[in-house]
Amino acid sequence: MTDSPDMHEKMKLATNPEIWAPGGPVEDWTTDYDIRDEAYVENPVPIWAEMREKCPIAHSERLGGSWNPTKFDDLRAMAGMIPELSSRQVLVMPPAPNAPELSRYEQMIAAAPITADPPLHGWTRRMLLPAFAPRAVTRWEEYTEQLCHELIDEFIESGRCDGAVDYSQQIPPRVIAHIIGIDPGMADQFVEWVNMVLGEGLYDPQNRQKARDEMIGFISAEVAKRQEDPQEDLLTELLFMELEDPEANITPQVVIGITNLLIVAGIDTTWSSIGSGLWHLANNPDDRQRLLDEPDLLPIAIEEMLRYYAPVTMARVAETDIEYEGVHIKRGDKVLMNFPAACHDPEHFEDPDEFVIDRARNRHIAFGSGIHRCAGSNLARLEMQTAIRVWLERIPHFELSDREPMKWAGGQVRGPRIMPMSFPAGQRR
Repeated sequence: MTDSPDMHEKMKLATNPEIWAPGGPVEDWTTDYDIRDEAYVENPVPIWAEMREKCPIAHSERLGGSWNPTKFDDLRAMAGMIPELSSRQVLVMPPAPNAPELSRYEQMIAAAPITADPPLHGWTRRMLLPAFAPRAVTRWEEYTEQLCHELIDEFIESGRCDGAVDYSQQIPPRVIAHIIGIDPGMADQFVEWVNMVLGEGLYDPQNRQKARDEMIGFISAEVAKRQEDPQEDLLTELLFMELEDPEANITPQVVIGITNLLIVAGIDTTWSSIGSGLWHLANNPDDRQRLLDEPDLLPIAIEEMLRYYAPVTMARVAETDIEYEGVHIKRGDKVLMNFPAACHDPEHFEDPDEFVIDRARNRHIAFGSGIHRCAGSNLARLEMQTAIRVWLERIPHFELSDREPMKWAGGQVRGPRIMPMSFPAGQRR
């Protein structure tokens, strides 16, 4: 392995529009990986295996340069490297050339607590925990179930749908909107923004920045409304929350950042997991039949879906030079927290590249590790379990259709974006 450019050189690279342009084909995944490469997007599992065997912490100069650890123990160790690895830049993608330069504090509140380092991380995370505790999220189960039925009602008579666009992508945006007190009719707009920020924006920095600006503008207006006219919703609760913490400084800007996190991270990651689960069941009728015959198996199956199709790869930025396992990570280098690859590590999972629907030992880290572990994991599990349970109740027999090409999202959140499906029409509730 070779060292990456120093921090000042990287800052110059980040302002260069050419850094966003797709490079040539990848010839060596350990020294030149590209998270946007078609092979990586379609099926990264064999690529992770190659990296893990040849160079467990791979490196690439693409997109300004980054490191890519693939072993479970390395990911756990790096997740604990605080403050050496900062969370203030959770995307490996460089900023758009016209993006405003943010201060360190602005970076950390941009999507707090996931983008925050201690001590800011601690109190912003505590702002969210009450609403997303295991018992607290059960209050949204009835709404989620009814939503799933309503979505299926719209296409079940036709015998066909796009399992991603018409179902999995519709559930988290509407649930999140309902929780924070925003019109669920905004779901399609949320999907458009999130797709551009984390999907299509991988190739289009200008529109990626435009989508982000529009979304932040919308959230800012909603926060301003709550300041003038408080409502019975989470947005108001966050805005007027009081914490017994001398470090806490809850401002409208902090609440805007937390809401940004709820919309972006709370939507894309969960719809990707729901979509991946449906994709798996469409391709594996034996597993689908097992769930039909043994519905109590669903919670265990959900954990295996999370492990096998773990959607999220976060990023960190080195605050200092780091020597780790013979790798020299320079200050300013980015590190991909490849939790999905760690979930396929044979040192921690028996037959890791095999989907075992009743896997008994499954201590996966699909939701991350350490203090930045996903605060919304309980809600994500509830949405996944409800969405797949209702689908199987209403549409027990289904398959992928070839009427249009299947499409996966790449980058740092992986999941189906287009997933045409067919099934017997007219099934009744």
